[in-house]
Amino acid sequence: MTVKEKLKKIIIEELKLEEITPEEIEDDAPLFGEGLGLDSLDAVEIVVLLEKYFSVEVKSLDEGKAAFQSINTLAAYVEERQAQ
Repeated sequence: MTVKEKLKKIIIEELKLEEITPEEIEDDAPLFGEGLGLDSLDAVEIVVLLEKYFSVEVKSLDEGKAAFQSINTLAAYVEERQAQ
């Protein structure tokens, strides 16, 4: 399973997004607003999930904003942090 696939599965399961499947989440679609429709509470939850499942810590708001744009940016962030 790729990082993108795992992220999609975790986001759906942990945030209880029951009306969507991992295959329906486009890799470059926005996670917040009109895209997946997540909100600021979901962002906090994703920070916790990244630490729980990937041992990746989001150290600042700016870092998080850049990483949380889409599945593509989130996966790249996780892969980059794991490589360090």
